[in-house]
Amino acid sequence: MAHFDDASILETTVSSEHVFDGLILHIDHITNRLPNGKLAAREVARHVGASAVVPVDDAGNVWLVKQFRAPIDRILLEVPAGKLDFKGEDRLLAAQRELQEETGLTAKSWTHLTDIVTTPGFSDELISLYLARDLEAGESHPDDDEFLNVVKVPLVELTAMIARGEVTDAKTICAVLLAEKAMRG
Repeated sequence: MAHFDDASILETTVSSEHVFDGLILHIDHITNRLPNGKLAAREVARHVGASAVVPVDDAGNVWLVKQFRAPIDRILLEVPAGKLDFKGEDRLLAAQRELQEETGLTAKSWTHLTDIVTTPGFSDELISLYLARDLEAGESHPDDDEFLNVVKVPLVELTAMIARGEVTDAKTICAVLLAEKAMRG
């Protein structure tokens, strides 16, 4: 990969105005000075962040949730995930909470896979991805506005579904493929 001076593409923020507070997103309008000196308006959706989990049982099944996603008007197959309760919340604790709430599972073994920025063109959302092993079943406690079905899919089949384009959720694709790689060593 060619080495370039990143300073030549860096934007600097000149001003920022908070314009909207929503349930999940908070919107800022910022003005940035471009490398050529001109100004550019940017709209940024601020998000508290989230954690997502790939729970894999001893038989090699991944526990997933199916839920309706209103922004795209579809039911998606996803890894268990949820937003942080507050900025700065321990991301592993959030992952453990979401796994238990959505599936009833707890795990004895946790591996941090990576952190991903989901849509850097307009949002600062960061999702931490984890692999959970040594699972134990328990009682699920979804949020009051959360309706989901829990399904188990063999990891090898899930990676094939991803390759065929049958799984479209970005965090799920990233998390499952990284989990599969981590489990291979």
